[in-house]
Amino acid sequence: MSTPTSNTSMARVATASLAGTTIEFYDFLIYGLAAGLVFNAVFFPEYGGAEGTWASIATFGVAFVFRPLGAIVFGHFGDRIGRKVTLVTTLLIMGLSTFAIGLLPSATSIGVVAVALLVTLRALQGFALGGEWAGAALLTTEHAGAKKRGAYAMFPQLGPSVGLILAAGVMLLFLNTFGQDAFVSWAWRLPFLVSLVLVAVGMWVRIKIAETPSFAKIKEQKAEVRLPFGDCIRDQWRQILLGAGIMSTVFAAFYTGVAFLPGYGIQVVGLTFNQILFALIIAGAVMSVAVIGSAILSDVIGRKAVLMTGMVVALAAGPIAFATMEPGSYGRYVLAMCLLLVVLGVSYGPMAAYLPEQFQARYRYTGAGLAYNLAGVLGGALPLVIGDDLIAKWGPEGIGYFLTVNAVISAVCLLMMTETKDRALDVTYESPVPLTTDPANA
Repeated sequence: MSTPTSNTSMARVATASLAGTTIEFYDFLIYGLAAGLVFNAVFFPEYGGAEGTWASIATFGVAFVFRPLGAIVFGHFGDRIGRKVTLVTTLLIMGLSTFAIGLLPSATSIGVVAVALLVTLRALQGFALGGEWAGAALLTTEHAGAKKRGAYAMFPQLGPSVGLILAAGVMLLFLNTFGQDAFVSWAWRLPFLVSLVLVAVGMWVRIKIAETPSFAKIKEQKAEVRLPFGDCIRDQWRQILLGAGIMSTVFAAFYTGVAFLPGYGIQVVGLTFNQILFALIIAGAVMSVAVIGSAILSDVIGRKAVLMTGMVVALAAGPIAFATMEPGSYGRYVLAMCLLLVVLGVSYGPMAAYLPEQFQARYRYTGAGLAYNLAGVLGGALPLVIGDDLIAKWGPEGIGYFLTVNAVISAVCLLMMTETKDRALDVTYESPVPLTTDPANA
């Protein structure tokens, strides 16, 4: 078995994992906030009002289509040349794409070309993030001792909530410094441009860390897989599909909360930009607490018990959240957003340990990344694309019912998976794992 990394080294690994995912999710989420708040005026002025907002939110969903492709490409290199160098690459692509969005001319200036460039850069963001999560999860999971994998794996899981707080805070700073008119006109670009500084910091932190023990062992045995994607699909397709099903609720709750609800709060509830951003900061803090608690608890009572708790709560959380909101009520809006992100936090905390534990080390980057990012298509992209139609047909509760359906799918998939808390991550590499064999015990 691999020797657990020292406490000093684990602190460095945890910091690198948290810093990287925080920065990448900051980059990813400021797009979502801008899509909900200002992109309707900048890139879709011909629509106006709510229709323009839904159009801009739909471009946010484009990234989810490219995330599985990123998982395959970066998973290939992560499983062949190493976790560390791949993570540096994903961070660089994300940072440059985000910076470029801040430089884009408006649709008023160059017409439909502006929208085409926006969608292209958004696709690059999704491509990069598709390779980020699995690598960040493996950094902590493969370095940590067997009894603390859940606790240490919480660090990449804090990236979305800390990134959300940072993104909303920076937006709030520039909004109140320059005023709403200037913010919509040009100051919205500043959060995108300053991300380049954050990326430089994140790259410096990641370059300092060592390769994971699991991958070092693969290199030592010369056991790299020639085509990780092919071997993973052949040997563990079931874990990929079930893992994606489990994760769909997490994506649905999170991106409904951070991408759909800001625009909904402006157009339907009648809130201000400031109120929306403060609500996101509060909800991000609540989510952080849920992630920390659930990740630590998963080392005590098991991953499945904690995850199932999140799924059960998610069954009712969506309809309750949308039924709670009403025009003009800020308190109810904050409560609804917090409810969605609590569901996410409980289900998300153990995931950075649970999904990697399902796969052999030689294609673990690819397998965990594919499961995670395929879930984004169903749970993340779909509600953003069809949200307007669901509201038109069933009212706001239509989105809530969609979340309930996702929770049912996730719960069923979780029941079909096994507990992994006490599994060893080391495996034998001489032959592929048969479909009927537990990969962790091969």
